[in-house]
Amino acid sequence: MTRSRAPVGRRAAGRVPRLEGTLVFMQVLWALHHGLERSSKRMEEALGVTGQQRLVVRMIGRFPGITAGGLAGLLHLHPSTVTGLLKRLERRRMIARRVDVRDRRLAAFRLSPQGRRLDARRSGTVESLMSNVLASLPAARVEAARGVVRALADRFIQWSVRSEGETSRRPRPARRSVARRR
Repeated sequence: MTRSRAPVGRRAAGRVPRLEGTLVFMQVLWALHHGLERSSKRMEEALGVTGQQRLVVRMIGRFPGITAGGLAGLLHLHPSTVTGLLKRLERRRMIARRVDVRDRRLAAFRLSPQGRRLDARRSGTVESLMSNVLASLPAARVEAARGVVRALADRFIQWSVRSEGETSRRPRPARRSVARRR
């Protein structure tokens, strides 16, 4: 197998370096991530919400009365990330918060009329683009891709939880006492 080599920082006369295996897969995933980010920004300019915010609206529309913790679990996001998303949506009057009378620390979320309109919207969203692509592919291919992405997501979640645990258990260096000079 011969590899094309291009000088670092520029492509040589039509030759593009070939990547294999994991690197090709990672390249495609990063392209997807970049596409999602750019589309999300376009969506924010057009609709006033990002792709991630719309996903939260869609989930609240499916699960009225869901809590922030419930959303965090459903979306596999850190609770502080969900809190920020909910605050922005609440400021934009897309969602309504109802505080639990028995435990004021808990709040349930529902869509406002404006949020229901956004939830019903189909065109001009990241979701509509994704739906169109998925509908154009054979179901078996979509299911296989979902399985690969799910396996990767699960492994990354396990890895990050394990890494966070290792970080919090690392012994801290002993503090040296410094005698004050008088």
